[in-house]
Amino acid sequence: MDVSWARDLARRLLEEPLPRRWAHSQGVAARAESLTPILGEDAELVEAAAWLHDIGYSPAIAKTGFHPLDGARYLRDIERADVRLCNLVAHHSCALIEAEERSLDRELSAEFSFEDEHLVEALIYCDMTTTPHGDETSTEERLREILSRYGPGHVVTRSIERAAPILTSASRAVTERLAAKEG
Repeated sequence: MDVSWARDLARRLLEEPLPRRWAHSQGVAARAESLTPILGEDAELVEAAAWLHDIGYSPAIAKTGFHPLDGARYLRDIERADVRLCNLVAHHSCALIEAEERSLDRELSAEFSFEDEHLVEALIYCDMTTTPHGDETSTEERLREILSRYGPGHVVTRSIERAAPILTSASRAVTERLAAKEG
């Protein structure tokens, strides 16, 4: 997995049009790099996915308005990226729940598979412990921030409310694996 390629692609798609998403992606990738001790041979895959998880927001590639699907399709169809990388981007942070809310779940599921649970949890941890500005935070604080940003009734709010137990559990599992490895 070429992490420098992923970083450069994310930079090209996000830095200028969406500087806050770029800052967030940098922070998520830094968190992913910190997971190397527990990810072994998949460390670079998760780090590349961390760089690329939000590229679907880029105006240059957004098609459906659902960034996990748009980003994964771009990676698959234009960049010819590794299938596992595309799958992680497509399903990051409980994307299937939001896809259901947007009636895109059949498309997402038909086109992209789930990856190993430990990799999915690692990417959730990285995304859910990084603020929009790229700083570290707790999962609980990140969830509160997302809910307040989108407000009541928004599709993202409904999705995050449904996904919160899974997101919290995944972050906790990664934290525990890190602590066990360090201990």
